[in-house]
Amino acid sequence: MFGQRIRELRSNRGWNQVDLSKKLNITKQTVSNWENDNILPSIEMLIRLSEVFGVSTDYLLGIDKTPRISIEGLPDDVVAHISQLIDDYKALNSLK
Repeated sequence: MFGQRIRELRSNRGWNQVDLSKKLNITKQTVSNWENDNILPSIEMLIRLSEVFGVSTDYLLGIDKTPRISIEGLPDDVVAHISQLIDDYKALNSLK
């Protein structure tokens, strides 16, 4: 589960394993091992991964099934804009 989540989050951002490894200052081999479920990250690295991807650690670990986006630190006008985009996408999906 963990490896699949990392691979999906990384791919959805258009990053390869090298890109993610550079963001975390680790080796590509470590990312590959995570994605192949050979090893799990330390607690500290799990927290860093959640920050890089903007999702909860529970989501990374498969406890929470729904990805969440962190809006922490964003100005109110940006949060309002993001909320409007979400509402617009929900409305579009309800028309299908």
